[in-house]
Amino acid sequence: MSGILRRFGLFRAAAVAGFGSAVLCCSDYDRFRISVAVRVPRPLPDFLWLTCPTLFDSQCLLFSHKSGIDALYSYRDSPVPSSDVSGSVDDKSKPNDYIGRDTISNAAAKVAPAVVNISIHQDFFGIASGKSIGSGTIINKDGTILTCAHLVVDFMGTRGSTKGKIEVTLQDGRKFEGKVVNVDLHSDIAIVKINSETPLPEAKLGSSSRLRPGDWVIAVGCPLSLQNTVTHGIVSCVDRKSSDLGFSGMPREYLQTDCAINVGSSGGPLVNMDGEIIGVNMMKLAAADGLGFSVPIDSVSKIIEHFKRSGRVIRPWLGLKMLDLNEMIIAQLKKQDASFPNVTKGILVPMVTPRSPGERAGFCPGDVVIEFDGKPVERVKEVIEILGDKVGVPIKVVVKRKGDQLVTLSVIPEEANLDI
Repeated sequence: MSGILRRFGLFRAAAVAGFGSAVLCCSDYDRFRISVAVRVPRPLPDFLWLTCPTLFDSQCLLFSHKSGIDALYSYRDSPVPSSDVSGSVDDKSKPNDYIGRDTISNAAAKVAPAVVNISIHQDFFGIASGKSIGSGTIINKDGTILTCAHLVVDFMGTRGSTKGKIEVTLQDGRKFEGKVVNVDLHSDIAIVKINSETPLPEAKLGSSSRLRPGDWVIAVGCPLSLQNTVTHGIVSCVDRKSSDLGFSGMPREYLQTDCAINVGSSGGPLVNMDGEIIGVNMMKLAAADGLGFSVPIDSVSKIIEHFKRSGRVIRPWLGLKMLDLNEMIIAQLKKQDASFPNVTKGILVPMVTPRSPGERAGFCPGDVVIEFDGKPVERVKEVIEILGDKVGVPIKVVVKRKGDQLVTLSVIPEEANLDI
C-alpha cells in the first residue's frame, strides 16, 4: 500500500503489518512535500520507539547513561533492505537514515568478542585485601588491551605502581595473566598485554572528531563481572572541558554521554553504530544519572603513538594560560580597556607562569596569539596540535599587544612535570 503525504510536520510513521499493508500518519503543517512507498512483508517491530535504560557506575567516579528518547531517525543507515522501503524527500534527508531493528545489536556484535573482564587481586604484605574489577578492549590480535589506568595501577604514588596480579577473562571464558605495559596517569589510559598461542579477536578504532551531540553510541563492559553488558544512549557533548568538571592542571577534553554503566565498566569501549571504538569509558559524576565521560579515541590514538615511540607521553609546557577569544569576550575586554588589540579572533594569554618558558620568551599578560609556528591560530586546541611532542625546539609565535603592536617571540617548550 502506498500513500502521498502533502501536509507534513514532525514525521510520525506507524506501520501496521498485515502481510502487505501499512498506515502512515502525520501532523498538519504545510511545508514539505514527500512521496513515500512502503511495502511491509511482515509486522514492523516495535523498536521504532526506544527508551534508554538507566545505569550507574562507581570506580573512580565512573560513568552512567540515562535517557528516554523516542527514536525514529538517527545518523546511521538502517539495515532494512532498500527493496522494502523507498521514497523521495524534498529536503534531501535519507529515507533509510533511522535506527533499525539490528543496528545496535550489529554494532555490539562487532566489538563484543574483543571486550574483556579485568580483575586485579590485591594483597597487603601477602594478605589478600580484595579485588577490583573493570573492563578493557583487545585492539590487536597479539593481545594488546586498551583500558584505564586507575583500574590497573595505584594512583597513590606519583608514578603509579601495579595494584596486584591482573587476570584477564575473554568472552569465551579463557583466562590469561595480564601485564601492564604502558600507563599515562594524566589521561588515565593504560595498555595491558596478554600472551596467547592463537590470534585473539580485536576491535577497530574509529574516529571521534566527526561526532556530534545526539549521535547514537553504545557502551560495552563487564559491570559486576557480567561479561559484555551492552547499554546504549547518545553523545551529550563532544568537548567537555576538564575544568567544567572541577579538574585543575593541564586541560583535557572528554566525550559526555548518557550511556548506562555500572561498577566494573571502567576501561570499556564507547562504540559508534559502525561497531568502532570512539572512546574509553572513564568516569561519571557522583550522585548524578546520565552524566558519563569517556576519553575520545583520537586522543587515545595519539597517546598510543607516544607509547610506541618513547614508552611514555611527552607533553610540552609553555607556562601560559590560554583562552579562546570570541566576539562577546572581545567586546567585553574592549569595554574594560579601549587599548585592547583590535582583533576578531585569536588566543588570549591572561596569565604567564613565573620562570616558565613563556616568561623567558617575553610573553606578557594580555597578549593575543594570532600565529603559532608559522600557522594562523584561533583556538587553544590548534596550538596543542602544533606543539605535539616538541620539546627543546624553538617555536616562533606572533602576538598582538595593546595599541595593535605586533611582536614576534621565540619560545622553547619544556617537558611538563605532571608530578608537581
